[in-house]
Amino acid sequence: MAGLTPETDFPIAFFNQTPLVQLPPRLSVLEAVAFKNTCQQFLLPTAVPTEIILDFSQTTFMDSSGVGALVSNLKLAREKQVKLILRNVRPQVNAVLEMTGLDQILTIEVTEAARDTPTDRHREDQLPTTHPSVRSWVKRLIDIVGAIVGLGITAVALGPIAIAIKLDSSGPIFFSQTRCGWLGKHFRVWKFRSMCTNAEELKAKIENQAQGAFFKNEKDPRVTKVGRFLRRTSLDELPQFWNVLKGDMSLVGTRPPTPDEVERYEVPEWQRLDVKPGMTGEWQVNGRSQVLNFEDVIRLDLRYQKNWSLLYDIKLIVKTILILFNKNSGAV
Repeated sequence: MAGLTPETDFPIAFFNQTPLVQLPPRLSVLEAVAFKNTCQQFLLPTAVPTEIILDFSQTTFMDSSGVGALVSNLKLAREKQVKLILRNVRPQVNAVLEMTGLDQILTIEVTEAARDTPTDRHREDQLPTTHPSVRSWVKRLIDIVGAIVGLGITAVALGPIAIAIKLDSSGPIFFSQTRCGWLGKHFRVWKFRSMCTNAEELKAKIENQAQGAFFKNEKDPRVTKVGRFLRRTSLDELPQFWNVLKGDMSLVGTRPPTPDEVERYEVPEWQRLDVKPGMTGEWQVNGRSQVLNFEDVIRLDLRYQKNWSLLYDIKLIVKTILILFNKNSGAV
């Protein structure tokens, strides 16, 4: 039996009490919210089906909001011990699933429609243009040139910074952390270490003592003496030029969130992952240490997407350089 649910326009059929949800051609923010709500109709009640089939036969576009809705539905389905089955996945959607690693944790039925899935060589061409900046070859060229120059500066500064870090505290010179990039893809961001080696343990203690609050300024007791200088001058971020050269980040973009931060996102908030994260951006030139409110971070990231142009990127780069120059001049 098939029909339309009152809350959504998604056709839903039932086969032996198993719901089959027909996904729309595009799975962007509005459709993604409706997609999440549709699945919750079956996942939230006490009596839930053993499995839900998601038919992607018509879907040829899925942006970060669509990924967010899929992740949210998968998380709730696992809690309810319901199996999500993706059927008739088109190459465009499959490319997104493979890039984000979701193909490894989702149950995807191989059908005739999926047999044309692109090889690794062509997968990038199948990825969606979620924002004009992700397909701009000029922006990518600027990123590559800037990253090469930045890595040259990093090579010159590496010796003195490494010695200072080692003399100040025991532990590695570099620090890496998993962040979420375009469409939610996980990557490791690199920095010069500015914290003590037991920073995570101290973080838990601090959060408990402060009832959930967390230090995000230079009074953070986890930050070393050299680390405070590196952060104040932004020298700790020099290794991120490697992330830019690899293509995980851009010189200018949105702030790269951590996976646990993304886990708390509602579907519309995933929109900030429609562009690549950047070494600098709206949050940087608007006083990053003062931008602590989550809503303000989202607002600044979405404002960047709305205002983006190559000229706008250049303006933000210039503003960032001027801010760093003024900050460092004041510190001397």
